[in-house]
Parts: sequence; C-alpha cells; structure tokens
Amino acid sequence: MIRIVDVAKMANVSTATVSRVITNSGTVKRETTERVLEAIELLNYQPNVLARQLRRSETNTILVVVPDITNTFFSKVLRGIEAVAIENGYQVLLGDALNNVERENGYINILRQKKADGMILLTARIDEGLLDEIAKELPVVLACEYMEGSQIPTVSIDNISSSRKAAEHLIGLGHQRIGFISGPLNVVLGRDRLKGFKQAMSQHGLPIEPLLVQEGDFSYESGYNLMMKFLALEHPPTAVFAANDEMAIGAIKAIKFRGLSVPENISVIGFDNIKISSIFEPALTTIAQPAYDIGQKAMELLIKLINKDSLTKNQYMLEDELIIRESCKKCLHQTIFPK
Repeated sequence: MIRIVDVAKMANVSTATVSRVITNSGTVKRETTERVLEAIELLNYQPNVLARQLRRSETNTILVVVPDITNTFFSKVLRGIEAVAIENGYQVLLGDALNNVERENGYINILRQKKADGMILLTARIDEGLLDEIAKELPVVLACEYMEGSQIPTVSIDNISSSRKAAEHLIGLGHQRIGFISGPLNVVLGRDRLKGFKQAMSQHGLPIEPLLVQEGDFSYESGYNLMMKFLALEHPPTAVFAANDEMAIGAIKAIKFRGLSVPENISVIGFDNIKISSIFEPALTTIAQPAYDIGQKAMELLIKLINKDSLTKNQYMLEDELIIRESCKKCLHQTIFPK
C-alpha cells in the first residue's frame, strides 16, 4: 500500500508539504507542487480522504430532503443541486419524507449528528421554531417551499402571483365558471396557489363557488377523483386550474373518461411544467418553474453557509413563466355532456 511518506520520499519533500498540496492549503511553490503531483500520479497514491474528513469534522456530503420522490418535478431541482455539489467536491444524499413530518424530523437528526455538512429542504412541514433553532447552528437552506417570516435562506418562486397569472389566462379566454384543484392546504404551496386563484377571481368580479374549490394532494389520483366530482355537478366548470401538472393530467384523464374533450368541452391548466406536460395529449398549458436554477441557487447558498461566508440576502425569488399549449381555448359555450 502506497503511503504519503512514499510520495514525500519520491518528491524529495516533507509529508506536510504533500498534505498541503493534496488539500490545496498553505503556500507551496509551483515547481514543488508539480513534483508532488507527478509523484502521486506515478505511485497511484490514493489519499485517505475519510481520515482527513474525520479530523476536520467534515463529510463532504449534503443531505437533500424531498416531500415525495415520486413527484417528477423534483428531478430537475435535484439535478441543479447535484451539478453545483459535484463541482465543489460534495456528494448528495437524498431523503424521501413521504409527506410525513416525523420522517422530516428524522432527517434533521442526521444533520444534528454531523453525518452531513448541510441540508437542503424541498419541503417545509417541520415545526418552524425547531427548524429556526437548528438553522442557527447548522447550514440549512429551503428551496421550492418556504416558511413565512423565517430568516432561513430560501429559494422559490412567487406562488401567489404565478397562480394568479394562470387563473387570469383562463379568465382572459372568457371562462367564468372555473374549478380549482388545490394542493394540500397544510402546506404553504397549497395555500399560496389557492390565494392567487382567489385573487384573480376577485379582481375580475367573478364569484367563487365552494363546490368548485377542492383540496387535492398533488397526486395524479387526486386530480382524477376531484375532476370526477366536478363532472358530477349539475353545472360543471368550463375550465379547471390544477395546482400541479400531475393533478392536471389526472383531471384530463377524468374528462376523457366521461366522453368529453380537452379543450373543446373543458379547458385545463396545470403548474410546474414537468416533462410529460409537453408530450401529453393535449399538451398541457402550465406555469413553468425554473426548477434547475432553483436547485443550483440553493446549493450555492448552502456552500456559502458551510464555508461561513456572509450572504447578501436570505430570500431569493426566481421568475416563473406561463407556457401556453393546447389544453386551453376560448370559452364559447357551457359544457355539453353526451347523452
């Protein structure tokens, strides 16, 4: 087994100099550095990274917690996180909270036990006071979800204004009887997207019928089932806004199951712009989040926290975009059901 002393002997330097070259710490002359690197390559020396990390109380690992790994929206966020992590010498450990607060708490304990250098939470259902206390001592960043009034570094979009934008698109097409399938209302995203929908309806003087607002859970199944409830009404909506694409796709499948067509009979708009939204038939009109950019920015902030660098600000709000495709059209008449 090749040891650091063997490298030092070949390069004719001390073991301390070899260590400084490997860790890129301290000042080493260029020609000395080149000599050490050449010796490392010739001897195929593998530094004992684990031992070095233990001495420094570092793991070079960051923990990312998602609320539900089956939700494909998070794949782009994770890619953005990992791109920056790898570039900076970190590996990513993924945790699936299964929309469960207790599981989130379990992942928090991993950070407390110093098994990771920092944490990015893509879910924020944990007790706010507890998370604030942890974030005072350990590097924590929130992404996608957020906590109102918290000073924890956060990267997201403005879910209220983006939801309002989606609803206004339907209103601009002449729809007045619009159904809304929300996300879970115990989550800030669910509440904010509902708030944006209500703002748009109110600003255009349109009534919000309680039966036309249903709480989903961001799953395909809830979109399908709640759309079936809308279709069972005596006067179904002419358009439906689902608070994420998976629910929107579920809603479209329910509409088709009833022998109706999208957008000819009912228009549907989603949220997130997941990959399938562009290849589904009809292609889904939706709000696009800059998922990859959210992941990149979150990881950049976490590295600054780990390195104890100062942040210019704690809240970063990125731009969303309305993507207009085939699932919405002008409202020319009320929905007509086949006999």
